[in-house]
Amino acid sequence: MLAAVLKDFNKLVLEDVPVPEPGPRQVLVRIVSCGFCATDYKAIKGIRRNVDFPLIAGHEPSGIVAAVGSQVTEFKEGDAVICQPSGYCGICQNCRNGNTHYCDHAYTTGGDGPDIVLPGAFAEYMVTGVECIFRKPANISFEAAALTEPLSGAWKGVIQKSEMQVGDDVVIIGTGGIGLLCMMVAKAAGAGRLIAIDASNYALANAVAIGGATHTINATTPDVVKQVYDILPDGPDLVVEAAGPIQAVELAVQLRRRGTKWNVFGITTHEKFELDGGHTHFLEGRMDASFGTTPLAMQSAIRLMERGLVDPGKIISHRFDLQDIHKAVEVMGQKERNKVVINVPL
Repeated sequence: MLAAVLKDFNKLVLEDVPVPEPGPRQVLVRIVSCGFCATDYKAIKGIRRNVDFPLIAGHEPSGIVAAVGSQVTEFKEGDAVICQPSGYCGICQNCRNGNTHYCDHAYTTGGDGPDIVLPGAFAEYMVTGVECIFRKPANISFEAAALTEPLSGAWKGVIQKSEMQVGDDVVIIGTGGIGLLCMMVAKAAGAGRLIAIDASNYALANAVAIGGATHTINATTPDVVKQVYDILPDGPDLVVEAAGPIQAVELAVQLRRRGTKWNVFGITTHEKFELDGGHTHFLEGRMDASFGTTPLAMQSAIRLMERGLVDPGKIISHRFDLQDIHKAVEVMGQKERNKVVINVPL
């Protein structure tokens, strides 16, 4: 099969490799579409260093079951499916508490996080555990289905962790791909006023056209906090940091009023910010965070798509066939892009 194999940082090679064979409780998936995540790009460019070579990246796939292991009865050849990247044992204490993304024996297909990294979906075929397979509803395109994992992360952060309520005034800091998905989830959940903050006018335009923002603020303009409070005199009910830089977290801290919930969602680097302990105490707000996904979050994202409440396909700005993945890498380094998807022609 054709696969994009990362041999070393900045050394991505298209080559023929053997088609993997599924184990007893595994499924072989013929990849149709796969989202290109920033963590994939960071691995390719050496921005993140926790990479063992060779690596086949790509952890946001959809496709068609090509073969099943000897003990798999839940799926059959020809089924259209969506793959969760994070595998789990289902038996450890974390799994049995519902936190499968904390699994003591976790693995990932082409992604980041666990010590065990299996070959991912920048290839024609991929093997994963049957617990990671979900049926793709017929009314969801393969491209949109490939974005189930990031959409599930947005649902998990905004709804499950921060418990957004109908009518809440919501501020989203950072309106790239994941920020747009957070906005779309918040809009579908009945957000009142929905404010997008970003340093890019391109991203802010997308926040209105795709995310449904009611207001936008450029983060480089003076006194962003005052601009938010001019729109929301009583302050925001929920602030979601979906940007990544520490300055976005610091802005979220500054935007709090009494009772504000705030979610540290986008930052993954180990940087520090300050909190006034007494001020935080008397504000009586709540900080949440969210990473990874779970079967509940994946299934909830699929329901949102199947019911027509959220279409993550709208955030796709660029599409490339697998053989053109080097062009996709170039686009991933550009500022004016949203979601990049790799397609694998059947």
